[in-house]
Amino acid sequence: MERDYEKIISLPHHQSTVRPHMPRTDRAVQFAPFAALNGYDETVRETARLTQKRIELTDDEKALLDVMIRRAFQDRLPVCITYFRPDGRKAGGAYVRARGVIKAIDSIKRIIVMADQTTVPVDGIATIVDAGNQTH
Repeated sequence: MERDYEKIISLPHHQSTVRPHMPRTDRAVQFAPFAALNGYDETVRETARLTQKRIELTDDEKALLDVMIRRAFQDRLPVCITYFRPDGRKAGGAYVRARGVIKAIDSIKRIIVMADQTTVPVDGIATIVDAGNQTH
């Protein structure tokens, strides 16, 4: 069998005159698995993404927040509300801020509607501060 190749081993490598030469990187891609791990990178990124635990407030803290919310609403005070937004994909979530004037309080849905139409879940509120005295 080796003799069969002895005749051609010293011949120059054929180069097509019709098609361009394929770069090595493109050739290597041909041998990559055919999406055997489709979605693997996304799953790794999702697993590595950090979430926060929700802080549970005491009844006294909730009562104080309620007073502050109602005062801010009645007096049309600009406020900065920090609240918990649950993550849609995994346990936990993130604390986010809404800043502005409270436009409405919906006690049935338990949400606050800000002037810019942002909705804040009352049960997720961690803090509320006067936005006139804060920089965020």
